[in-house]
Amino acid sequence: MNPLLIAAAMLGAAPPMVVIDERDVVRDEPPPHGAIGMSTAYRISDSAPGRAMEFRRRVLHKGAAIGLHPIAHDEVYYVLSGEGEVESDGVRTRLTAGMTAYLYDGAVVGIWQRGRKPLSLIIAYPLAERVPARR
Repeated sequence: MNPLLIAAAMLGAAPPMVVIDERDVVRDEPPPHGAIGMSTAYRISDSAPGRAMEFRRRVLHKGAAIGLHPIAHDEVYYVLSGEGEVESDGVRTRLTAGMTAYLYDGAVVGIWQRGRKPLSLIIAYPLAERVPARR
């Protein structure tokens, strides 16, 4: 390992890592931005104190959607399983497992479940401000 990295770690430059089991952060709820249908939300990054980004898994049940909304940051939707349709500024594209939509700051975006199976995806984006660390 790089000696500089070892020295930084010894000085406490970064907080200790946080390991989160998605089974501990799961709940059923309507999706954000319009409450269209139902979803299973895994609010993974909520358990990370002092974080600077969101990292979540969401499963959109049949007919569910994260409705159109403007974003003030870049955002990533990565499809784990199922199929969906993503929109960014009026352009719609079909997504299936293994595909990623990289969405840009200032766009109006949304994603819909399509097909027979639920749409399972990872959503990640930076926060405007770092969440304070717990004391």
